[in-house]
Amino acid sequence: MSTLLTQFVNLLGAMLLMLAFAMISQRRVLSLIQLFTMQGATLVLATAVVGYVTHQHHLYLSAGLTFVLKVLLIPYVLRRVIDRLDIRWDVETLINIPTIMLIGIMIVIFAFDLAKPISQLSSVVASGTLGIALSCVLLSFLMMITRAKAVPQVIGFLAMENGLFFAATSATYGMPMVVELGIALDVLIGVLIMGVFMFQIREQFDSLDIRNLEKLKED
Repeated sequence: MSTLLTQFVNLLGAMLLMLAFAMISQRRVLSLIQLFTMQGATLVLATAVVGYVTHQHHLYLSAGLTFVLKVLLIPYVLRRVIDRLDIRWDVETLINIPTIMLIGIMIVIFAFDLAKPISQLSSVVASGTLGIALSCVLLSFLMMITRAKAVPQVIGFLAMENGLFFAATSATYGMPMVVELGIALDVLIGVLIMGVFMFQIREQFDSLDIRNLEKLKED
């Protein structure tokens, strides 16, 4: 039974990785939010399964907090923001999608190679998840640096935090609850601040292209 659940955790990690790939190739902002919500739901399930296998009951609370924050609250806030800003498409990427996908594959190979020595020494439930978590973090960072608009960059930042949370859950069976609550509050406040920031960019430049901020330096 434990082996089966361990394989299930690996499967959920693979789903997180596939969702990260889908996010870096996605152009529609609403679909990007939906993928982020699916990633959050997968993370909730993975956290609950790890909690069950390891008998770490505080992980159930972590799963519940993640569900409220990343499946319900943050996607709702993001949808409200794009509705208010009347955003539906993010057609512009700094690199074309096939090239981004190729770079993403190279990043995954690098991440697994980097995590392999640590995974071999690990005695956690699913040692292969460390490479997956690192891949998700790096792919989210790739999405941030290849998008010119503010909204996908915010989602990329949040997806990066998902990867870090998955690493903490699978590698160390979670962080102290006080730390998790503090991180959750920081993430929520960060999203609200970024929402205000996006409204200010739109009001000032009539666009969410962050390259317009370079004009401020010239002024």
